[in-house]
Amino acid sequence: MGASSRDESDPLTSIEICAGAGGQALGLHQAGFRHLALVEIDKHAHATLDKNIAAHEDWGACEALNQDLVSEFDPGRKMAALGGRALKEGELDLLAGGVPCPPFSVAGKQLGRDDDRDLFWRMVELVEALRPRAVMIENVRGIMDAKFDSYCDDVIKDIEKLGYWFCGWHLLEAHNYGVPQLRPRTVFVAIRDSERQAAGLGVDDFPWPVGVSKRPKNVFEALEETMKARRDALVREFPARAEQIADAYDRWQKEADQPGTVAPTLVGGSRKHGGADLGPSRAKAAWAALGVDALGVADDIRECKTVDQEKHLEREFLRPAGPMLTVEQAAIIQSFPADWRFSGRKTAQYRQVGNAFPPPVAEAVGRAIASVLQPSRRDELLKGLAIEKLGARRGKRGFRQSEIAELLDVSVSAAEPSLDDRSSDLVRA
Repeated sequence: MGASSRDESDPLTSIEICAGAGGQALGLHQAGFRHLALVEIDKHAHATLDKNIAAHEDWGACEALNQDLVSEFDPGRKMAALGGRALKEGELDLLAGGVPCPPFSVAGKQLGRDDDRDLFWRMVELVEALRPRAVMIENVRGIMDAKFDSYCDDVIKDIEKLGYWFCGWHLLEAHNYGVPQLRPRTVFVAIRDSERQAAGLGVDDFPWPVGVSKRPKNVFEALEETMKARRDALVREFPARAEQIADAYDRWQKEADQPGTVAPTLVGGSRKHGGADLGPSRAKAAWAALGVDALGVADDIRECKTVDQEKHLEREFLRPAGPMLTVEQAAIIQSFPADWRFSGRKTAQYRQVGNAFPPPVAEAVGRAIASVLQPSRRDELLKGLAIEKLGARRGKRGFRQSEIAELLDVSVSAAEPSLDDRSSDLVRA
């Protein structure tokens, strides 16, 4: 059934490429999209998707595909969620993806569209093949650097030639969406121009969500439950050291339980370089100020053998700078739900978490896109979001949580730019 004959109460459909561990997919699901397929080449991230899809009935017949986007993924494949048939042209509501930053040499010279590592052009090819009603691409803030200007202009022009309304390419700060972390990410949105016209919108009228009304938890509030669970498990295992363990928890609480504390950006790192830690030197210093030792990632004590539990106590909880975080706790900082489970060994799990797009940000953008595709539901979809018409351009503008904290309904604000330099050294990919 084509988009034009769809009832606005029908669930919106999506396909996501470069899906990682599912951060963006979770947010879009919460925004009302129902995924037909999630494509991910990394075996551990794919296993994470597969496991969680199977554990959540409301994900229906979504398929997790462990495929190379260039050489293996076929947009014309038969979809289980469609009863074993292929998508019709224009039937898909949203094509989304966390496409990696395009390859450049150290000098910033573009290697070219024919470089198989450049998945932006593969995304454009998929848009041409599927003709989705909307397109959403997430990327790191580095794509806003001047050396990418002409490259991004080419991507925009090619999308517009396919009949799409370029809604903008903007920097969004995760903390403004209730995430207890500084995590700037760029988001590209394009929607078929016929959808814009049907919704009665002007070319600068896309409702960019710049934040939410919900006050973000501070680091202590976000981690309190799991840190208490670690403390209590260690006290049960090592009762003779109960006072020492309790003192370590209290020191962490004193550092972390400060008004407005926000975690620095989690960095997933590269498979080529060592094990997991929480980021570069300035990030480690920021974590230390929050009572967390960022030199590594702790094991889950529930999965430790007795000998490993003692190691966990000495190496990962009773550290001078404070306890290390577990993968579960890093996922909480990213705002993954508690029942989302990660596959692979500890380092592989942490890299999935550290590279993820926080679900609340994806949800906000997904709701804004849905409000254009389902205009009769606009007020319902945008309720609780701070909306600004940023226009069809590329921009680094960000927003302070304090400027939008008390919103109860949809508002159109003129928020001032935030001080991006707080995290500029923490997220360069």
